[in-house]
Amino acid sequence: MKAFLALILLVAAERIAELVVSSRNLEWSKADGGKEFGAGHYPVMVALHTGLLIGAVCEASVRRRRFWPMLVFVAVAQGLRWWCITTLGRQWNTRVVVVPGAARVIGGPYRYVRHPNYVAVVLEGAALPLAGGAWITALVFSVANAALLRTRIRVENAALQNLS
Repeated sequence: MKAFLALILLVAAERIAELVVSSRNLEWSKADGGKEFGAGHYPVMVALHTGLLIGAVCEASVRRRRFWPMLVFVAVAQGLRWWCITTLGRQWNTRVVVVPGAARVIGGPYRYVRHPNYVAVVLEGAALPLAGGAWITALVFSVANAALLRTRIRVENAALQNLS
């Protein structure tokens, strides 16, 4: 259990790093005329991702089996997430913010997939709890996340259409 808790703490630290980057990018975007869309679903997203980490720890504490091969998928998800962050640069954010006139990014992973960061979210959301044997957490997160991503992608696409 200690190794799994350490993994969760590492992911939590990574999330904090994301929030620091996101906060800086949000300031830049707003200073450049950026507009936020769909702010109402943001607290739900934060709660869901926090619940993933807490739920995985709680459920793993009562499970005896770990499924460590899932670590490969966790690592791939993290790599993909940071590839997205570095590719988008200042345009990356945990919120839906569109800067009028900013060029649409079509390089990096966006060359292959329209929403690659969400591929990382889905992959990690299943793999991380499964590494600790927390299959119920993985299932609940995956179902709730599917509904949230459906909303978020709709908001993003509409925001891009409104500002194009």
